[in-house]
Amino acid sequence: MAAELATLGARAGRPVLDALIGTIHEHAAHLGALDGATGDGDHGVNMNKGFTRAGQLLGPSDESLAGILLVLGQTLLTEVGGAMGPLYGSFFLDMAAAAGTEPTVTADTFGQMLTAGVAAVIDIGEANVGDKTLLDALVPAESAYRAAKEAGGSFAEALAAMADAAETGAESTRDMVALVGRASRLGERSRGHLDAGAASCALILRALASSVTSQLDVSPVTPAAGTERAK
Repeated sequence: MAAELATLGARAGRPVLDALIGTIHEHAAHLGALDGATGDGDHGVNMNKGFTRAGQLLGPSDESLAGILLVLGQTLLTEVGGAMGPLYGSFFLDMAAAAGTEPTVTADTFGQMLTAGVAAVIDIGEANVGDKTLLDALVPAESAYRAAKEAGGSFAEALAAMADAAETGAESTRDMVALVGRASRLGERSRGHLDAGAASCALILRALASSVTSQLDVSPVTPAAGTERAK
């Protein structure tokens, strides 16, 4: 089978943003209920407000993925309260920065973007994996994406691995005791509840994976001269 190269086109940003806005809007009440079990219950409302506002600011844009993530990150950073605004804002801003100025995104580029975003969250946060936060979904997702690529997986396969790992990671928070944030004040009583941040992270990464995959341009890779075996 001929080798193929999959890339995300230069004008694919707005459809990706629409997918993110849609999934947050659809699950806002659920995220609020999760947050209400261990916190103040405003996670879904705040996230919905921030993502919706980013869509309004961009309008019918033909921005690249980096372009929409830049606006989304800035909006979440300035318009979403609590800890999640800065965390998700920094995540998307650093993803955008890692994309550089190239109009299209390859699997390798997306991997660099994801790694940069995770590093930003770790850098500004006070949590580690196992503390019952969004990192319990985000860090395994980044590791799964990288492992899939290293194993020779396609762009779409790496995205699917990322989303699956995020969902598994989010579910793992159910059995954890919160060690940081408002939920940590509950101690053992925080066990048995999904972390709202990890849940929203899994939703975001699944929507990101699905929307990017649906827009990939796949083209055959022509071997360089002299690289084919002589017949």
